[in-house]
Amino acid sequence: MIVTSKLDPLDRVDAYLKLHEKYLKETEELYAKRDLQQAGEKYWGAVAALLSAVAEKRGLPHHSHRDYAEIIELLHEERGDAELTRLFASAERLHANFYHGFLKKPSFEIHRRDALKLVEKLKLHL
Repeated sequence: MIVTSKLDPLDRVDAYLKLHEKYLKETEELYAKRDLQQAGEKYWGAVAALLSAVAEKRGLPHHSHRDYAEIIELLHEERGDAELTRLFASAERLHANFYHGFLKKPSFEIHRRDALKLVEKLKLHL
């Protein structure tokens, strides 16, 4: 699914939310197959899609890691929720694992739980 700038902003938010749901569904299937590299990338994709939805609602850029990090910093400043920054770093670790395959299952589990917790926290900002 490609989200185009030609869509109305509310339609873009909805498209990113649907993309987030798609990635979460796919990640659980990959996780069940023990494909940790692919599953981790889908968790990252689900987080990135939610961050894009939050950004769309606020008129913020959201096309790079830097943009995502700045959104997290903004949410942290607004809510005083320091855990957001740690959870985001953990989700980024899953993304890095996609390229380098360094996480073993016990470590992956920690980052997976963090990514899912971040997802729940980000939904509160929509």
